[in-house]
Amino acid sequence: MDQKVLDAQKWVNATYANVAGYQACPETGRTGWSTMHALTMGLQHELGISPVVASFGPGTLAKLQAIGDIGFGWNANSNIVRIIQHGLFCKGYWGANGFGEYGAVTTEAVKLMRDDMGLPDGGAGTAGGQITPALFKCVLNMDAYVRVVGGTDEVRAIQRWLNGRYWQKSAFGIGPCDGIYSRDVQKALMTGLQYELGLAAPNGNFGPATQAALRTQNLGLGNSGVLVQMFSAACVFNSPVPSGTSAAGTPTTWRSTFNDTLVEWVKIFQRFSKLPDSGRADYQTWAQLLVSMGDADRPATGSDTRWEITPSRARYMRDNGYQVVGRYLYDPPGSTLDKEIKPGELETIFGAGLKVFPIYQDNARRLADFTYTAGYQHALNAHSLAVGYGFNRGTTIYFSVDYDATQDEIDSAVVPYFHGVAAGLAYNGKRYIHGVYGSRNVCTNVTKQTGARYSFVSGMSYGFSGNLGFPIPANWSFNQIKEIDITNGSDFFELDRDVISGADPGQSSVNRTAGPADGFISYLTRLLAIAREYGKGNPNQLVMEYVRHISYGGGDWDFLIGEYDGDFVNFANGKGMSVMEGFKDPYTGYELGAEHLMASANGHFVAWKPSNPRSVNEGDVAGWGGDLLTFYADWRHAVETYPSGYAFAMAKLAKVGVASSFGFNDLIEDADAWLLADAVRNQGKDIVTAVTDLYNGGGGLRRFQRYWDGRFNGNAEDAKFLAHNILTAADDKEVVAAQLGLVTVRGGIKTLPAMLSYDDLERLEQGFVDTLLARTGQESRMAATYRKNHDTYLRAARSRARAHKE
Repeated sequence: MDQKVLDAQKWVNATYANVAGYQACPETGRTGWSTMHALTMGLQHELGISPVVASFGPGTLAKLQAIGDIGFGWNANSNIVRIIQHGLFCKGYWGANGFGEYGAVTTEAVKLMRDDMGLPDGGAGTAGGQITPALFKCVLNMDAYVRVVGGTDEVRAIQRWLNGRYWQKSAFGIGPCDGIYSRDVQKALMTGLQYELGLAAPNGNFGPATQAALRTQNLGLGNSGVLVQMFSAACVFNSPVPSGTSAAGTPTTWRSTFNDTLVEWVKIFQRFSKLPDSGRADYQTWAQLLVSMGDADRPATGSDTRWEITPSRARYMRDNGYQVVGRYLYDPPGSTLDKEIKPGELETIFGAGLKVFPIYQDNARRLADFTYTAGYQHALNAHSLAVGYGFNRGTTIYFSVDYDATQDEIDSAVVPYFHGVAAGLAYNGKRYIHGVYGSRNVCTNVTKQTGARYSFVSGMSYGFSGNLGFPIPANWSFNQIKEIDITNGSDFFELDRDVISGADPGQSSVNRTAGPADGFISYLTRLLAIAREYGKGNPNQLVMEYVRHISYGGGDWDFLIGEYDGDFVNFANGKGMSVMEGFKDPYTGYELGAEHLMASANGHFVAWKPSNPRSVNEGDVAGWGGDLLTFYADWRHAVETYPSGYAFAMAKLAKVGVASSFGFNDLIEDADAWLLADAVRNQGKDIVTAVTDLYNGGGGLRRFQRYWDGRFNGNAEDAKFLAHNILTAADDKEVVAAQLGLVTVRGGIKTLPAMLSYDDLERLEQGFVDTLLARTGQESRMAATYRKNHDTYLRAARSRARAHKE
């Protein structure tokens, strides 16, 4: 609770309680939209507007413009001054020492806010610090003008630059300076760009005039100036780009000159977006950076449709370069669209050399369609239908969100719906994997929170709030960019054109009996037979050593978990074997690294100390512990953006679709490695049986619960103790060497975990524990509080403003 916020709430409620239309705000001492709306309604009453409404619209602005700027000594209406002062307090600025007079304290508070916004402070001394009508609107909104948790200084610098350059332009709205890329920031960039392009009527939309002007702006190496700043800003907003060269993705920085570094980043972005990698700011790249559909007329080899693919339509699609088509598993009762797959249609598609990906949609066009129960039932129905069509095990089914869901709706309904989908598919053995169709924001949230394998982005709905101010998800497989009408002789049908990433290639057949992990199992079966033929050592351990020996052998790994048997490696190579690098997890559809998996399993197999399960060992360093140490180094590199280790863990640790050195794949491999080692060491299984049971026998359905119960004793206290031990233990030479090697030598961080205060390190450890808990379907009190409050970023603004005053 903030006393100054409480004062504002009590005053505004008491003063305007009897005003027509007034809606009282809760008197909690916590700021929020209800408080800002109450102050806005109070302002409207003072301006003579009746009835008042909870919105700062054109009418309110016009009345303020009639008054003009308000500054030092203004005394025409003391309540208007009080509203400014209370608003400043709610924004985090020290608005006054007393209320009702626009004195020196209020003037300095406004100067500070204007500086935070990137605006001139209005003049020296008491001559400055004026509130213009546009700034009054900013005082009464929830925008933050200081960097908040998760924001970056790079984005904030661009926000301040945009505000400072265009704030007096009629079409430009002053935006936040919180370091967060958002819809408002995207619109501000677009509006500023339109001014620079010389458009007659800038409006922030990506219309024909903007498109035509951008086609003339092909920038490249050596160019400089404001348009390079605009282009570079758009690059920052779409950064980092997921890439195979960095677990954290490839970032870029804001600049005014198109140099070699920007050229290289643009090439990476173009390859990720499936554009020609020219390294230039050509029209297609501008469009891809600015709007969700990009260049809607660019080449596209993917498609989706509600229309049956007949032989003549299949031939047309093949002849016009299409490779894959999305088709619906289901058409709900009462629908007139007749969109489900028809008997014999899949054979027609395959016969034309096309592939298919299945879509499930049962209405899905309004908030009420999304509940956990609905998701569960839809998953059961989708599974039954997909089996009836013969879709192969491991196929991704895209469940639809076919409307512009807001963030609140995503959190309250869409995410629970997809949790239900995941549970329904798991009930049937996870034969199929869930993907998501929707806006960029829907896809990113559903992926991060429910483990959706791929995102089918509704990019052509570029006006959706969920497509503005959000980069394309890292796991995008299809991007729907344009709906077209096709006349094929006497036939007519409609087709949505989709750009494909290749992540999900689609299905080229049905009724295939092999599962995604069968190739890996066959490989291990051959390798185990050779290990037994070798006649020396433990055959299971030899298999683990062989698979890991190239990437996880020699040097530090010899010190950590022992040398691999080089003679066996030569023996197996002589039998025609080579290292298999990866395979697809049947339960999530994610590619798992076989080398890391077997290295971690090898570590747990040789280093387990059953006499003291609360002690860490070399096996932990080879698995979750090593990943946690590298994640600690990541946090320390990002500590200015994420001062709290807990917030960093909640944002980055083992989150699906989020680039991180401790990614979701890593957590799967860590869990599976421990389970495999346990099966071989304690249950008497050979490595092939253990792998078969895990990936084909249903053992992976509850992998995280089994891992939690087995390695972490099924309780948060032990898990936190183990996390603290791996980060700070000083009595195990292998663990200490790992701390130095992974944090300082490889991570570049001189501050080892043990050097931090207990409170600082404890938050990161709790984040690790809560991440594991979440994967078992549990939530700690701290995680629940964080989930509810992570958007209340004004606390950060208030803290900085108060510190500035003091």
